Amino acid sequence: MSHHRKRNKSLGLTELIAIALGGMVGGGIFTILGISVAMIGNLTPVAILIGGLIAFLAAYSYVQLGLFYKDEGATYSFYKRTYPNSRFSASVIGWFIIFGYISTLALYAYTFSSYAISNMSFSNIIWIKKTMAVVIIGVFSLINIWSVNGVGKTEDIMVYTKIIVLLVISIILIKHGTINTDTFIQNIKEDLKSSSLFAVLIVSSLTFVAYEGFQLVIHAMDEMENPAKNIPRAIYSSIIIATTLYFIISTGALFAIPIQDIIENKEYALAAGANNILGKTGTNLVILGAILATSSAISGTVFGSSRLLSVIAKDGYFPLWLSQRKDNIPKNAIILIACLSSILIIIGGLELILEFGSITFLLVSLLMAIANYKMRELTNSSKLTTILAIIGLSIGGILILYYEFTNEWTQMLFIIFLYALLTVCAWWYSFRRKIKI
Repeated sequence: MSHHRKRNKSLGLTELIAIALGGMVGGGIFTILGISVAMIGNLTPVAILIGGLIAFLAAYSYVQLGLFYKDEGATYSFYKRTYPNSRFSASVIGWFIIFGYISTLALYAYTFSSYAISNMSFSNIIWIKKTMAVVIIGVFSLINIWSVNGVGKTEDIMVYTKIIVLLVISIILIKHGTINTDTFIQNIKEDLKSSSLFAVLIVSSLTFVAYEGFQLVIHAMDEMENPAKNIPRAIYSSIIIATTLYFIISTGALFAIPIQDIIENKEYALAAGANNILGKTGTNLVILGAILATSSAISGTVFGSSRLLSVIAKDGYFPLWLSQRKDNIPKNAIILIACLSSILIIIGGLELILEFGSITFLLVSLLMAIANYKMRELTNSSKLTTILAIIGLSIGGILILYYEFTNEWTQMLFIIFLYALLTVCAWWYSFRRKIKI
């Protein structure tokens, strides 16, 4: 994150877009590509566009509430201030969003290790992959603990470099693909006959986690120039850029890589595909892109989520020791987040982490849209847009649960158990705080 800048230094639009894209173009696209193609084949780019549209609707409420409250606590603070008399709802959204970040951190680290070792002979040994993912979380957590300067300007450079690398890869894949546009359109038509709109919508909902990250812009509220102008510009621009990028990458992959290969190597599909076309150079380029993408996303997520956790703990909804800061760095919060995301990597597979992350962010975004609907007169929001967001996000959440129920009901039970546990913990802390007050 661009957290090194002092309060008197302002973040411009370019940096704000970099912050959002740093969080969005993380492990998301690399992870969802294989899973999506396995479910709906050539219709993946269509699902990605619908996912982008849902993200755009979700962002509307964040932007409106952000401009109204002008509070860098973002999601948690907006909800707390919209429902000032309900400690439980503030606590619950705090717990949900922190665990949403923990799951995306696990997802990014898992993707990092899948790509980093995809060239090695042991690339399919699961415990090596998981060990490396845990180690990489440890490395970035230590960087965040040691230095508040973090990577500074290099974060911006990393973000824009990874976007260029990904675009170059996609264009090469499209140009050197084994199929042409006509065949591709024909394939889409075939898949439309065999896949239902229902399946496409399920995938759109599953891919929602790839758009998580735009709200990180609001955390920089106190360090930006002209928030009224730059918050909407940065958030909407970053979603458009991310959607376009994901669309081009998925199209490129389908042009050049046989569907069977994408499904077989779903954890590092792009690297496997580039290898077929460009040999070692192509693979290394993709691996570089994936490592850059996931590194900047891991770093940003550790930074943003640890500060948010520290704020929520200070309000009494998490143990108080998590709010302690040394040299303005919430070291305890960083360590806890690193440990919990490591546990999630050890106990869960890629799909479980992806689905838990997507459901959590759909749920939190839905709560934001409901809060914005309540405040619509004050935030000067369009009633229709807010209602559309509420409907879209509700359908998305229901579809993922339906998919889980019909395909992996044990996984669904585990996710429901996790939510129940988080809700009980949130209730306990809000109850304790009530007694103290």
